[in-house]
Amino acid sequence: MQRIAVIGGGITGVTTAYALLKRGLDVTLYERNRYAAMETSFANGGQLSASNAEVWTHWPTVLKGLRWMLRADAPLLVNPRPTWHKLSWFAEFIAAIPRYADNTTETARLAIAAREYLYRWARDEEIEFDLERRGILHIYRDRASFEHAARVTRLLANGGLERRPVTPEEMRAIEPNLAGDYHGGFFTESDATGDIHKYTQGLAAAVERRGGSIRYGQDVSSVGADAGGAWVNVQGERAAYDGLVVCAGVASRGLAASLGDRLNVYPVKGYSITVHLDDAASRDAAPMVSLLDDEAKLVTSRLGAERFRVAGTAEFNGLDRDIRHDRIRPLIDWVERCFPGVGTRRVVPWAGLRPMLPDMMPRVGRGRQPRVFYNTGHGHLGWTLSAITAELVADSVMVARTEQVRPSLAQ
Repeated sequence: MQRIAVIGGGITGVTTAYALLKRGLDVTLYERNRYAAMETSFANGGQLSASNAEVWTHWPTVLKGLRWMLRADAPLLVNPRPTWHKLSWFAEFIAAIPRYADNTTETARLAIAAREYLYRWARDEEIEFDLERRGILHIYRDRASFEHAARVTRLLANGGLERRPVTPEEMRAIEPNLAGDYHGGFFTESDATGDIHKYTQGLAAAVERRGGSIRYGQDVSSVGADAGGAWVNVQGERAAYDGLVVCAGVASRGLAASLGDRLNVYPVKGYSITVHLDDAASRDAAPMVSLLDDEAKLVTSRLGAERFRVAGTAEFNGLDRDIRHDRIRPLIDWVERCFPGVGTRRVVPWAGLRPMLPDMMPRVGRGRQPRVFYNTGHGHLGWTLSAITAELVADSVMVARTEQVRPSLAQ
């Protein structure tokens, strides 16, 4: 188990390749685009947010989704047209509701562990990615939402996260530019933000510097594995490896099925806008502290001096990558309402498909075949969890490698 193929050049694939290389393995990464991080890892919300570890498998989420189903601008939108994939996913989602508290706590624990690796790798490889370690402020407009957040805070604390309640006056001291009336908030000083695209591309360059191979523009047509090895087929040519790690985002479901594994990943579309702060007044009026508006399901990040990112919403509509005006307009309206001094003359919209499993937990580790591994299904926290899940799957590969060496020595 020396030569490993990694499928997917987003944040999870690139971090996985890097973690494997650091263990002395020979790594080849396949990415269908010409560059790393060109799909879901291109323009996300930018938050490295252990404070956003609450999983969605909660009855209030189900009720909100049903209530919002006919609203085109709803924060959570479900296309009512049934498909077997969608129905099976939601059935498993509901079945996971009893594990809501445990999964929220475990996600917070993983998010905290991920920080150490992500920051260290950035220092080691000298990656500039607009990192801002100013914390994340969750904002609430009514008492009920604030009290729910207090209950979530206790679950996060069980995972080791410290976040504290703040009054409206304290909120304005933390972020003076925020406009509007609020019941209160919660502030997590240890959270941060950054540009996922810059980070992933910087780490991909480090993979190549360290001797890894990245095959860009290579659309993998099929993969396979047996007890003797694994293989990847691209444009009619087969390449053989000792092991295979699937990090292919929403494409992971199909690849897993061909490998004998059931991986019920559903593509949940999220939208973002990048507001270009072209004038001094806008730069002064935009926030520096990252925000999370639970009611609107939006997050924000300040990316350097001249960009302001707003992202969020969830749309269950299959493999649809269209950027809809009626989904982008609420993001622009939110900026104009909460930060009226920010100009919105130049706003760049984007949409990406989050690979989400029904229980909201990533699939990390071995598959049915002894030479197959997975690191996928991170949902809305791929950026936040990527470094720790890369470490975990790399550890799994090394354990499997040791197990294969022992029988040969015994012989």
